Amino acid sequence: MDEYFARDIMKEDVITIEHSAAVTEAARKMAEKEIGCVIVTNQGRPIGILTERDIVRLVSLNKSPMSSSVSEVMSSPLISLSPDDSIWELAEEMKIRKIHKMPIVHENKVVGIVTTSDITRLCSIGSDSEMRLVCQQILQRLNQP
Repeated sequence: MDEYFARDIMKEDVITIEHSAAVTEAARKMAEKEIGCVIVTNQGRPIGILTERDIVRLVSLNKSPMSSSVSEVMSSPLISLSPDDSIWELAEEMKIRKIHKMPIVHENKVVGIVTTSDITRLCSIGSDSEMRLVCQQILQRLNQP
C-alpha cells in the first residue's frame, strides 16, 4: 500500500460517555475496557475527550473524581480528523497539538480512534524495506516546520 489513511488503522470500537456522567463512571469504563480515553458526547454528538491524563490532573488538584462530572474535566473542543485523512496528516496534527489520541469523525459521529501506538504499529508491519519507507516518510514529515 503506497498511502495509508486514518480509516486503515483506526480502531472502530470507540467507547463514549455522556457529558453529565461522573468521572468515576468514565474511569470504571476505561479500566474495564483497558483503554486510555473515552469520547464525551452530548445527546450522542461528540463534544470532547476524557483521558487518563485529565483524571490525573483532577486528582493532583485535590479535587474528588466522585463529585466531578465528565464535562468539568474533559478536553474540549474535540480535536478530530476524518477517515479520509492520511496518516501523514494525522501524525502532523498529533505532533502540532501534542496529543496521543485522535478521534476519527464522519458526519458528526465518532467512527474510530487512532493512537500514537497505532501509528507505531503501522511502522512494524510488512517487510523491512516497507517499514523503513514508512518510518522515513513519517520522520521527514514530523521534522518539517
